Amino acid sequence: MTRYARITGTGSYLPPRRLTNHDLAAELAERGIETSHEWIVERTGIEARHFADAATSSSDLALEASRKALEAAGLTPQDIDLIIVATSTPDMVFPSTACILQNKLGANGCAAFDVQAVCSGFVYALTVADAMIRSGGARRALVVGAEVFSRILDFNDRTTCVLFGDGAGAVVLEASDAPGILASDLHADGSHVGILCVPGNVSGGQVLGSPLLTMDGQAVFKLAVGVLEKAARATLEKAGKTDANIDWLIPHQANIRIMQSTARKLKLPMDKVIVTVDQHGNTSAASIPLALDHGVRNGQVKPGQTVLLEGVGGGFTWGAVLLNM
Repeated sequence: MTRYARITGTGSYLPPRRLTNHDLAAELAERGIETSHEWIVERTGIEARHFADAATSSSDLALEASRKALEAAGLTPQDIDLIIVATSTPDMVFPSTACILQNKLGANGCAAFDVQAVCSGFVYALTVADAMIRSGGARRALVVGAEVFSRILDFNDRTTCVLFGDGAGAVVLEASDAPGILASDLHADGSHVGILCVPGNVSGGQVLGSPLLTMDGQAVFKLAVGVLEKAARATLEKAGKTDANIDWLIPHQANIRIMQSTARKLKLPMDKVIVTVDQHGNTSAASIPLALDHGVRNGQVKPGQTVLLEGVGGGFTWGAVLLNM
């Protein structure tokens, strides 16, 4: 009998501090940096984002999202035999944020590790968990995207600091006799490392290079709109599906213009796209599971529907996953 992996629970968490564009513009003005609500919305579609306080780590956000996902799946932490956390803002250099989350959950003993593919991280992590469940390496996986990007932003650069937010999203993936995850398609091209990166590293107790995010926005936009369509079509082809089979598109929430462009290329109206970028900003690896949970809990994404997830991020990485809810 063929073994599949299905999502049986979703959860998400946003830190309490919410900053509107007006709030952020006021804070930046104190630094002598000019921006406005209108400027940010016109270029990105973002109206607000959430920032974690100094005492809150990625694992703390992941913990809250994970508890909600486990509750939705009707499981306890002890039922989980695999934890994968996608993050670019880990709690420590090591151990992994997944191991820290495991201990906070009280699920000690199962396999736990991080995946680093930046904004594509959740798509990568979900694909790895699916493969491990299909192969018999796990039965119930907790897959999380968690970020505190506010820690690595350059608040003297208005082109990047207005884009990102903090948050976490999680899903429980369980072995099933019925198809869940139908197909996936992952890629990376390291020749584009320089267009989106945090080029610092720790050596001898010091940070060498810059510990803050840098981005060539035009280059990222140009690359993203092309590779997302290719990954989506490759995934659909692997699953024997077409554009017409997609009930919902849940893309990485980076920029509304990239999302609109992708929807057009897939011949999907925007009312078939889950959009949270306006309220969350770009939460990197957390953005797709945050948007998925938002769609589920709002009654938009329903059991039996076909959902296409897709992400693109620094590396340069990109990929897509097609699944039945």
